[in-house]
Amino acid sequence: MNVGIYIYDNAEVLDFSGPFEVFSTAARVSKNQDQLRVYLIGESGETVVARAGFKVIPDYSINNHPALDLLVVVGGVHTGEMEKNNVMAWIKQQCAQVALTATVCTGIFLLAKASDLSNTKVTTHREDVPDLRQQFPELDVLENTRWVDAGNVVSSGGISAGIDMSLYLVERLYSRDLAEKTARQMEYDWHKTS
Repeated sequence: MNVGIYIYDNAEVLDFSGPFEVFSTAARVSKNQDQLRVYLIGESGETVVARAGFKVIPDYSINNHPALDLLVVVGGVHTGEMEKNNVMAWIKQQCAQVALTATVCTGIFLLAKASDLSNTKVTTHREDVPDLRQQFPELDVLENTRWVDAGNVVSSGGISAGIDMSLYLVERLYSRDLAEKTARQMEYDWHKTS
């Protein structure tokens, strides 16, 4: 399984590093790293400057990455990304190809703009719920929940909620046992219910 995490300038660091740690730790704990591979993907493949100046070099660009099974779109200062036609087209294309798409925090704004999520149950950071409802009234936006599983779209609240959601995805895609072992290896107190 190939997991691609889309990152961009001013992305929230824990929004991408948390899920990256979960999936890479799950691969290590399962003792079959070829079974689960996780990649950071940027628009160009050049250095991304995330929140607070945290610099990251993506593994791939949106033009040269391996085929994905799971796409994770992260949050941060997302408004500029929403104006990039090539990024929106890429997210739309990936949503049509991958088995599952997940978002952390305001990553749901990017996904909602790129693809039709009418009547889909979603969530985001509690401070962004009013804006999400205003910009995308066709969504069924839930509050006070760490993540929402709507079938082929799973969305989470902000920052640490993305770690909980990622552990849930390990459980959904593999097993509860692997998710629990991953959380223990990370010394993370997993909120198992959304």
